[in-house]
Parts: sequence; structure tokens; C-alpha cells
Amino acid sequence: MKVMAASHWLVKSEPNSYSYADLERDGRTVWDGVRNNAAALHLKAMKEGDEVLFYHSQEGLAVVGVARVVRTAFPDATDPAGRFVAVELAPIRALAKPVTLGAMKAEPALAGMAMLRQSRLSVSPVSDAEWDVILKMAA
Repeated sequence: MKVMAASHWLVKSEPNSYSYADLERDGRTVWDGVRNNAAALHLKAMKEGDEVLFYHSQEGLAVVGVARVVRTAFPDATDPAGRFVAVELAPIRALAKPVTLGAMKAEPALAGMAMLRQSRLSVSPVSDAEWDVILKMAA
């Protein structure tokens, strides 16, 4: 599988497990527990300073905030086998208006977005054009 070089990403989290509000409260968090190989490759490709859309899955189903990668891939302490990695994220800002999954699916400019094509993937790349569209939708 080819990993796209990106400076923008999307991560998914169930808000009852860890929400964007939790990230804002904590100031930074270790993004661990990712066990899908494709998603793990994306974590490994993240660079310090890359920006990340924070998506609430299961409940809410919307992009709700923007974060930044503040520490690149390191061994995931929750993985006893030592195969997977984690990164550290810090909040940048909550979106003024959450961008719902329905709105994203209805936007033709997002038709090729990895998150919409591979909906089970918890970490995915976001193109510059997709990033701009989502932020405009959130304004």
C-alpha cells in the first residue's frame, strides 16, 4: 500500500471515549491504540507540525476540531507486541460549525476523500484541496 505524503490528516475518535473537548482540556494527548495496519502507516508518515482534522465517530459523526502533530511516531506503549506506533497531538481550535458526515458526502469536491472511501480507517490523509473545502464548510 502506498502512503500518500501529506501535511494534513484526519483522525477519528468516539467522543464518549476521547473527545475534542478532552484534547482541549488536556492540552495534548498520545494518539495510541491504532491497530489497523493502513492507519498505522499513516501515523508513521505524520510529521511534526502536520495539521489534523478531529472527527467524532459513532456519536455526532462530524469533524469538530483541528489539532497539530507535536511528536512524531514512537512505540505505542499499549501494544505489548511492539508492532504499532503512536503520535502526540495538541489542539489548535474547535471548528465554529462542525462539518457532518452527511455534508461531507454531499460535497462533490470531497468525493475522493480517503475517509469517505475507506470509512473504517481511523487515520487517513487529507489533500490540501479537501482540507480547504472542509474548513470553508466549517466557517
